[in-house]
Amino acid sequence: MKAKELIRKGEGENYNYSQDHCFIKLSSRDTNGELCIIEDTLKPGFFLKRHHHKIMTEVFYMLEGKMELAFDDQTILLKPGDTITVAPNVWHEAKCEAGGKMLTIFKDGEFDVFLETLSTMSEIDFANAELMESVSAKFDIYE
Repeated sequence: MKAKELIRKGEGENYNYSQDHCFIKLSSRDTNGELCIIEDTLKPGFFLKRHHHKIMTEVFYMLEGKMELAFDDQTILLKPGDTITVAPNVWHEAKCEAGGKMLTIFKDGEFDVFLETLSTMSEIDFANAELMESVSAKFDIYE
């Protein structure tokens, strides 16, 4: 890890997908895979389907807008300033109908490398269910 690294607003490696625009604020490569921080601009209609992680812990901190997180036993509406921590092996899905912005912290995961991998894939790759399952499992994402 570098002694210090400043990443200003609107800076950082970024991936602009159909549902969100992610800025990497701290790469897992700089923390030996222990920590990753992503600033995520959720586009209207954002939906992340039900999944869980076997190792990774996620911390969601809402900056703007509202996001609904659904778990097996309850649904929580996150508003600006709210934080929720999702431990490994907890099934969850997320939706943000009007769009918003959040910080997501990933402990013991390389979610930034997952995003980088997705950015290199073709539509044919995305249509290959076996390949997608393999890539997801490599990055501790299980549907």
